[in-house]
Amino acid sequence: MTESQNLPFHPSPSKPKIALPPGACDAHCHVFGPAARFPFAPERTYTPVDAPKETLFELHRMLGIERSILVQASCHGTDNAAMLEAIAASEGRYRGVAMVDKDVTVDELRRLHEGGVRGVRFNFVSHLGKDADIDAVRAIVDRIAEPGWHAVVHFDANRLETLAPVLESLPVPLIVDHMGRVDASQGTDQPAFRMLLELMEDSRFWVKVCGAERISRAGPPFADAVPFARTLVDRFPDRVLWGTDWPHPNIKKNMPDDGHLVDLLAKIAPDATALRRLLVDNPTRLYWPEALD
Repeated sequence: MTESQNLPFHPSPSKPKIALPPGACDAHCHVFGPAARFPFAPERTYTPVDAPKETLFELHRMLGIERSILVQASCHGTDNAAMLEAIAASEGRYRGVAMVDKDVTVDELRRLHEGGVRGVRFNFVSHLGKDADIDAVRAIVDRIAEPGWHAVVHFDANRLETLAPVLESLPVPLIVDHMGRVDASQGTDQPAFRMLLELMEDSRFWVKVCGAERISRAGPPFADAVPFARTLVDRFPDRVLWGTDWPHPNIKKNMPDDGHLVDLLAKIAPDATALRRLLVDNPTRLYWPEALD
């Protein structure tokens, strides 16, 4: 598959106009490289710009974000080293979602758990290359059930009809990335979004109301994505997460200003209770349950 190049992330994101609640969590972002220390996977389909932990930490301080979930991306494959280093430097404020091989050992899962990982990610997105193997998904999920991990699933919207029965058969909580990558121009009554809502009726499923810049067809400020996010927040207030998706890999135009993405939360979760659930309570239950004991 042809390798693609990525745009650089926004060089000077704005300070948000809204104040986030204490303990706010960016539940979907990445660290990439630096490639000189953490080489990218040879089989990658894109090469991101270096997006090191120091830049992410600075961004989070400016945005008013105290905690974060780092999500392993396909450009690093199953080498989770850059993510683990960032988690270690966060002093407990960051957790992670890894990518692992089918034959991952119990010892490796234990090492990842000690490093702050609490889930694994599977891709079914065309531009990221070959889909995750379903047999591998089942084998991995069987191993992560015991430590109480979850699975994150990233798929193109047109895959959901085929994937739904597989996902519903898995015995762990599942988190859907980026609102199922629906096409915002097709409206909230489109079949793909209706299927996502049906899937969410199963209490094992969660969804991330991030990726406004991915599902939007209108461009900045990505307001056409808001009705989808608002619907999910209103209907499933205890099983929604939000993230910046920094540094926005595979965005080809309209690189978002992360401060503006934060400001969209005023429309996505317009009251204080909904915003606190989305940014604080829900990620705490999933990633820091020990804080609730």
